[in-house]
Amino acid sequence: MLAIIVGTHGHLADELVNTCAMICGKPENLKTVTLVPGEGPDDLAKKYEASMAELDTKNGTLILNDLFGGSPYNAACRIAALDANCGVVTGVSLPMLIEAVNYRLCAGDAANIKEAMEKAVSSVDAGIQKFHKDMVEQADDQEGDDL
Repeated sequence: MLAIIVGTHGHLADELVNTCAMICGKPENLKTVTLVPGEGPDDLAKKYEASMAELDTKNGTLILNDLFGGSPYNAACRIAALDANCGVVTGVSLPMLIEAVNYRLCAGDAANIKEAMEKAVSSVDAGIQKFHKDMVEQADDQEGDDL
C-alpha cells in the first residue's frame, strides 16, 4: 500500500488529517510529523523514519509538506534522497491531501509514488478558485447577448 506522511510546522498536519477524515473517513496508512519549538532537522528525520517503520510502504511513501525549504521539507528530502520509493511534494493543502488519499484508494495495489506525486501536484490548480461579485455582474451583463 502507498504510505502517506503529512509533515508540517506546528500541528497543521494533524488538523489537515482530522479535516480530511471528516470528508473522506479516517485515512489508513497515514501518519503526521510535526515540527514543534525546540526541535531541529535531526528530530524530524527520526520522526519520518519512525513513521515509515510503522507504515506499509510497499508501494512507496508520499510525504506532503507545508513549505518549500522549511525544516520539515529539508528533513523529508534527506529521507527521500536515500529511497527511490519515497517522494516529497510541498504546498500541502486539504485538496491535495484528499486527492492523495483518493488516488491511493482508487489505485489500490497499483498505486505508485510518481503517479501519487503527480496527482498531488495537479490538485493544486483544481483546488484554487476565485470569486468576486464583479464576475457575477459580468456574467449577468452577457446573458441574452448571443442572438
